[in-house]
Amino acid sequence: DVDALLAFYDRYELQAMRRELETSFGRASAGAQRLASIPPAAAPAIEVPDAIPSEDIVKNYETVTTGEALERWAARVEAAELAAIDIETDSLDPIRANLVGLSLAVAPGEACYVPIAHSYAGAPDQLPLAAVLGRLRPWLEDEAKAKVAHNVKYDSHVFARLGVDVRGYRHDTMLESYVWEAHKAHTLESLAFRHLGRTALTYEDVCGKGASQIPFAQVEVSRAAAYSCEDADMALHVHQALWPRLAGEAGLESVYRRIEMPTSAVLARIERTGVLIDSALLAAQSRELAEKMARLEQEAYEIAGQPFNLGSPKQIGEILFGKLGLPVGRKTASGAPSTDEDVLQELAADYPLPSKLLEHRSLSKLKGT
Repeated sequence: DVDALLAFYDRYELQAMRRELETSFGRASAGAQRLASIPPAAAPAIEVPDAIPSEDIVKNYETVTTGEALERWAARVEAAELAAIDIETDSLDPIRANLVGLSLAVAPGEACYVPIAHSYAGAPDQLPLAAVLGRLRPWLEDEAKAKVAHNVKYDSHVFARLGVDVRGYRHDTMLESYVWEAHKAHTLESLAFRHLGRTALTYEDVCGKGASQIPFAQVEVSRAAAYSCEDADMALHVHQALWPRLAGEAGLESVYRRIEMPTSAVLARIERTGVLIDSALLAAQSRELAEKMARLEQEAYEIAGQPFNLGSPKQIGEILFGKLGLPVGRKTASGAPSTDEDVLQELAADYPLPSKLLEHRSLSKLKGT
C-alpha cells in the first residue's frame, strides 16, 4: 500500500525514504504538491488597534461569595451563546494543581470570579468547592453549552482531577493564536495586546516576582478577582477578534478544527492516563534496526576505503569531498562543504556512498523515535 507507506514516512519525517519511494513510482513529491496548491496570495493584513490600558476598559466584574450570586451567574452562562471560563490554581503542573478559584465571562467586560480556596489572614468567607462544582457541573458537562478558554488542556486536567468531565469546549484562544501566527507569543496578555490593543494585569502583578512571589491562594480576593475576571473577559474578547480571521482562511480553519482541537483532547487523555508500551516488540524492532545500520556502516566503510563516523558531518565532508573528490554543492556559514540531506540527495543520484548515508540517517532517526 504505497499511500499508507507514504503517510508513515510523513508521520516520522523520513523524507529521504519518502522521496525514494515517490521517485520509484513516478509521483510528484509531497512538498512540490503542497507548494503547487498554495495560491500566491499575501497573508491577510491585520489592523493593530491603538493600545488601550486595562483600567480604561469598562468592566462589570463581580466577586461571587454567596449562593444567590452563584445561581445568578450559573443562569447567565447557561443562557449565553458562548461563555468563557478561566481557572486559578496553586501549581503550573495541572495534574497536581488545586483549584483556588474560577472566573466566567458572558461578554467582553461582563465577568465574575468565584473564590474557593484563598487562605490568608482576614480572607472573606468563600463558597465551598463542592457547592460551586455542584451548581456548575450541569453546565460544565453539557456538550451543547459552548465554551471558550485559553489553554483548554490545562483546565481540563484540573477539572478531571476534581471528577468533572468538562464538555463543550468549542474554542481555545491559545490554539487559535498558534494556528494563526505560530511564530509569535501565545500568552493571553500578548494576544489581548496584539489583537485588541488591551494591556492587562499579569501573574507577577498580583503575585509578585522571584523570592517574594506568593501563591495565588494568598492573593487578596479583590485583587485576584480583578485578575481572573480580566482573563476570562479577554479570552472571550480575543476569540471574538481572532476567530473571524481564522475562519476566513479555509486551510487554517481546517487545521484548527480537525487537527489542533481534537489533538489537544487526545494529548490530555494521554497525559492523564499514560500509554501502554509493548517493550518487547520495541526492543526487537530496535535490534533489527541496529543490525541494518551496522550493515550499512560496513558498506559505507568499504566504499570509502576506511572506517569513519557516519554521524559526523565533518568526517563525512572529509570523505566525500576530500578523499573521494565528489562535487561540492552548498557550503555552510563557516565555509565548509554542506552535508545536509538535500546535498546528499543530489549526490545520491550519481554516487553510492551518499545513498548509504541517507539510508543510515533515516534508520537512525526511526530507531530514536
